[in-house]
Amino acid sequence: MRAIVTTGAEDVKIIEVAVPEAGPGEVRIELRAAAVNPVDSQTRQGVYHRLGWIDQPDGAGLGWDAAGIVDALGDGVVGPAVGTSVVALHDRLDAPLRAFADYVVVPATAVARIPDGLNFAGAATLPLNLSTADQALDLLGDPAGRTLLVTGAAGAVGGFAVPLAVERGWTVSALGRPTDTDFLRSTRAVQVLGDIPSNRFDAVFDTAVLGDAAVSAVVDGGTYVGVVPPAKRGAVRGVDVQAVMVHHDGARLEKLLSSVARTGRESGPLAVRIAGTYPLEKANEALAALDAGGSRGRWVLTFER
Repeated sequence: MRAIVTTGAEDVKIIEVAVPEAGPGEVRIELRAAAVNPVDSQTRQGVYHRLGWIDQPDGAGLGWDAAGIVDALGDGVVGPAVGTSVVALHDRLDAPLRAFADYVVVPATAVARIPDGLNFAGAATLPLNLSTADQALDLLGDPAGRTLLVTGAAGAVGGFAVPLAVERGWTVSALGRPTDTDFLRSTRAVQVLGDIPSNRFDAVFDTAVLGDAAVSAVVDGGTYVGVVPPAKRGAVRGVDVQAVMVHHDGARLEKLLSSVARTGRESGPLAVRIAGTYPLEKANEALAALDAGGSRGRWVLTFER
């Protein structure tokens, strides 16, 4: 099968390797689509190699979001059945093969069924960003009567964080660019901001990695949650400073996917946004498109079958 790997020296190459076997507790997925995320570009640039988080001399796999068909079940796995359309979050950073490949093996606990109304390309854009947004909200505490600022609120993570936070009961303000005002209004935020205001919030979810500027917007004793790396920083003014480290949770992801299918897909507060698609063999071009910026939504690699 084909797989995309990198040594972290700005290189991306396609290699031929044996199809991996599903071990105990694992599921093998025949890929139909895989989203391209900033973490993939950072991996190609060697960010995680330099941190010591990746040790794959022959090349590390790329791709966190896998959408496709269940192809094989390992021992002890009872479902989803072979032939089921699924997505999965591949959250093992240090791995020789990941979602940019014709087949991928993941823990059965990482797999979620794709609901009716979502195609493979759309579903592939969801696991990492949707899970990151949802799990970050867990770190913010009780929403009752509290205010939340989401930076980068029109981005891939922020765009999900705002409506999910509103659903939980937060009073949410969305920080983003003026060109994204229409989208930000659709997320149900109580106010749309172009700059960090002078007033402070009970909590800030800093998806834009503004750092100190975002921490300054938190009330004394409030909560700041950033994305990793490198948002983790020392506490100031009693602010609880945390960073979300996303992990797979297939059962929870399946519920979130159902919400996406029910509330929007292409419009609405949980909209699926696809910037465009590339075939697997043009992964380098997809990464370049991501790095160029200026797009809303994820670039997606597709697999012809």
